[in-house]
Amino acid sequence: MSDRIARLDAGREVVRAKDRLGISWQQLADELGHSLVHTTAALLGQQPLSANEAEKVGTMLELDEEIVEDLALPPVRGEAALDPTEPVTYRLQEALQVYGTSIHELIREEFGDGIMSAIDFSMTFEREPDPKGDRVKLVWSGKFLPYKVN
Repeated sequence: MSDRIARLDAGREVVRAKDRLGISWQQLADELGHSLVHTTAALLGQQPLSANEAEKVGTMLELDEEIVEDLALPPVRGEAALDPTEPVTYRLQEALQVYGTSIHELIREEFGDGIMSAIDFSMTFEREPDPKGDRVKLVWSGKFLPYKVN
């Protein structure tokens, strides 16, 4: 099995174990001392996890040693880690299709010609109570990187 497949499969085992044991993503984040979003991404295979962190999670989730080792493999990012048919993922893509050009124009107007980094980046997630139905609140924060002219 390739490292990419093993890393993503380990993430699926984390989900099974946390659900079986009734452990939340926030409890795992607290154990690792990282943000909720970063921890979730790391345990799903899309951010790095040190061997020590993998051991902590393995103990907490009662994971086999092979799964623990796979959690410390290099992260898998991009299309290989994404299921575009999953409804939440699809709706986020839809939001970018609708608002992406506007976001680009607003960044350009405010900062100049460049991009928002997805490397020097953080995201927060929270539930926002609303009388018409609770809302999902995502806040993305990425460093502005100007295009260079030579």
